[in-house]
Amino acid sequence: MKRKLIAAIGVAGMLFSVAACGGDDGDGGKKAGADGYAGETLTVWVMDGSSPDQWQKDLAAEFEKKTKAKVTFEVQQWNGIQQKLTTALSEENPPDVFEIGNTQTPAYAKTGGLADLADLKSEIGGEWTESLNESSIFEGKQYAAPWYFANRVVLYNKKVWADAGLKDTPKTRDEFYDALKTIGDKTDAEPIYLPGQNWYHFVGLVIGEGGELVKKDGDTYVSNLDDPKVAAAAETYKKFQALSEAPKDKDEATPQQGEVFAKGKTGAFIGMGWEAGIAIKANPKIEKEIGYFTIPGETADKPEGVFLGGSNLAVAAGSKKQDLAKEFLKIALSDKFEGQLAKLNGVIPNKESLQSNLEGNAPAEAAAPAAAVGGTTPLIPEWAAVENAPNPIKTYLTAVLNGKSPAEAAKQVEGEFNKRLAQQQ
Repeated sequence: MKRKLIAAIGVAGMLFSVAACGGDDGDGGKKAGADGYAGETLTVWVMDGSSPDQWQKDLAAEFEKKTKAKVTFEVQQWNGIQQKLTTALSEENPPDVFEIGNTQTPAYAKTGGLADLADLKSEIGGEWTESLNESSIFEGKQYAAPWYFANRVVLYNKKVWADAGLKDTPKTRDEFYDALKTIGDKTDAEPIYLPGQNWYHFVGLVIGEGGELVKKDGDTYVSNLDDPKVAAAAETYKKFQALSEAPKDKDEATPQQGEVFAKGKTGAFIGMGWEAGIAIKANPKIEKEIGYFTIPGETADKPEGVFLGGSNLAVAAGSKKQDLAKEFLKIALSDKFEGQLAKLNGVIPNKESLQSNLEGNAPAEAAAPAAAVGGTTPLIPEWAAVENAPNPIKTYLTAVLNGKSPAEAAKQVEGEFNKRLAQQQ
């Protein structure tokens, strides 16, 4: 997941930023002796923006103190990382530990480049949030460890809501709709800016309905867009989008919805917390008007489903230092360093008990409650091709918003959807 921006603009940061099985001691590492791992150096790849300098410095010091080994962090750029990582994992000396996007983990696990971390999960992963750990598992085996995550929230204009006489933020989907309708009735503001192809929000709605975007047909995956649960999510999307003046055939980046919100004539939009930074850059005066709340679900006791973006940490199956790599992960994923990362970057940690570290970070506090009920796109290697432009999910949404029934829209994109799922990985 890509991310950047917020801390530099003054809004609490939410930086949201992406190969292959098994490995035991053998060539995969040596046991520490009396001198620990003195003389060893562990290579760790982290993505640009993921780990603050202070976090790296403190972690390196503790790692050296406990193992007598050193760690070298190598910061990678998201652009081109998949090919670079694929190549590195096929070579003799791959990075020992590396950050990997949560939805990309299954594809790398399938290739055989990720070490099995079942023993690590047993030792330190008993409290990992289930929804966050799901992407680290492939075919029943633990091939990575959950690191940090983010999801969408409602960003709203406090002045617009006050002008409409709204004093409280909504706790249910119906209350949210009614509040937006009130804004439309009592002010000249657009109630919500919701472009027709904000498909990650749609994925969240599908998750909230308990639906799946794909299903198994024999040995292959095929489209499941004609499922009633997916249709229900599409109808919810359509209901809210009808309150928006946003184009039905564009996504949230065309134009940037934060720039639209910056004009001060929009009641709310659904986005990542860091998108507030886009609004503030366009109009610094809007900062004092921005508020955040969790996307309301059907009932007050359960937030809306959300797409969980984020990163896992993995160990290369070809690493000759697997034992040392696991010692690093025990420290990096400890409460101390998970908590520090959450506090510094405003990201959701891998345990609910560590969410207290988000206190005072308004967008992160709004995002956290939905993490336990969130999910991802299908965690199958075949999914990657589906997201290539033109994304058939976007085409489906636009068709629904333009008047086709969800069933008709599903039929329209089914052929292309299935063609992409059938591509060789």
